[in-house]
Amino acid sequence: MNRLVVFDLDSTLIDGEAIDELARAGGVHEEIAEITRRAMEGDLLFADALRERVGLLEGLSAGEVGRVADALPLMEGARETVEALHERGCETAVVTGGFRRIAEVVADKLGVDHVVANELVLEDGRLTGEVRGPLVDGTKGDSLRALAGELGIGLDRCVVVGDGANDLPMMEEAGLAIAFNANKILYSEADIITDDADLTAVLNHVE
Repeated sequence: MNRLVVFDLDSTLIDGEAIDELARAGGVHEEIAEITRRAMEGDLLFADALRERVGLLEGLSAGEVGRVADALPLMEGARETVEALHERGCETAVVTGGFRRIAEVVADKLGVDHVVANELVLEDGRLTGEVRGPLVDGTKGDSLRALAGELGIGLDRCVVVGDGANDLPMMEEAGLAIAFNANKILYSEADIITDDADLTAVLNHVE
């Protein structure tokens, strides 16, 4: 097994923020967008921001969540990038502070091997406004270490591709960190910075 290449979901594998689309469906877009902005810039702890945003989604139906997941646009070059990485013998994963119901739809479309994500809590087919999972209070660094350990891949053979502040703990653990159209808070930690809005730019840096 060559490498483990781990992608963030929002604004990395997909062109946009899934929770913003859920917010539009729930009529709370402006409130959630402001919380997202503060979290991505590192002004708000990720766990706090996540709970605040999910709380605003209370009452949204499971069917609406599914419709949002199906409609999310893939990032330019995402499909080609995952295919090329598999041809090079890499394992691929999405590690996201977002939601499994969303991430699994995207992973299935792209053929991504592994998904680490949080769970939206449902009751009677509607969101309760609660969330649980490995990235509620844990970090993406914790998730990367756990996944790499399960696969028997050294952290020095891990590549991380992300764009926001909550990707920093994962980038600090990985052998190669790629900031993809990223917030400048990542620049000091990333080994590679690409402003190209085509994910195939990542392939230039992964053997």
